[in-house]
Amino acid sequence: MYLKNILKIIEKRISKSQIIGYGILIILLILFIFNADFERLQDKMFKTSLIVEQFPLIVTQAARNTLIFTFLGFSGGIILGLIIALMRLSNLTLYRWLAIVYIDMLRGLPALLVLIFIAFGLPIALGIRIPGTYTRGSLALAIVSSAYIAEVLRAGIQAIPRGQEEAAKALGMKKFDVMQKVIFPQAFRIVLPPLTNELVLLLKDTALISVIGVTPETKELTRFGRDGVNWSANATPLVVAGFVYLAITIPMTRVANWLENKMRTPK
Repeated sequence: MYLKNILKIIEKRISKSQIIGYGILIILLILFIFNADFERLQDKMFKTSLIVEQFPLIVTQAARNTLIFTFLGFSGGIILGLIIALMRLSNLTLYRWLAIVYIDMLRGLPALLVLIFIAFGLPIALGIRIPGTYTRGSLALAIVSSAYIAEVLRAGIQAIPRGQEEAAKALGMKKFDVMQKVIFPQAFRIVLPPLTNELVLLLKDTALISVIGVTPETKELTRFGRDGVNWSANATPLVVAGFVYLAITIPMTRVANWLENKMRTPK
């Protein structure tokens, strides 16, 4: 009797679609194992000597530069995104429309085109020179990310009940104090998980910085891997760069998921 109950529970949990899905996956895995040329795959993509040669520079230089670009770009994106979010929520129609146009354009264009325009078009249009790879790359990433961050921040601010703002004003607090002491602290808790996801996306976007030109000292992971492919005629350096990306992004993604679950859990 006890065994029958267990079997019934298992039958309920494992649906036919799951069985089919697992079956297809197992078949594909078997086909891959019996048809793949593992010796050639190892030689072209996982060559041990080339893997060893990537270290320690891929960590001390490429990964470090990737994190620098990410941190500077995200910090700038937060500041610019907050300004755009407040413009989007402004009572002035002009500010709202400017924010809408800004957000729609940057979210509608591929990030690569935006980076090229900022790095090359903006200096030509304004007659200025943006010095340094870190400055150009970080500024481009900040502008690209600011449109997405602005929408995240706007949603967080609007999620705070209107009554709290009205109650704070009734107590004599000025609008700036209301935003700083009442709205922003609560909104930050709400937007922390999606902001962490945006940080992960921005880290992967650092791969696009190579198109605006980098010096040997400012190579990020993708450019480092591509240069390794060029001189070795082997894909191993790029594969190693991919694993370093995973070593950074997977923990960040897990933190984002943990924060999201924690925010959803009622206290």
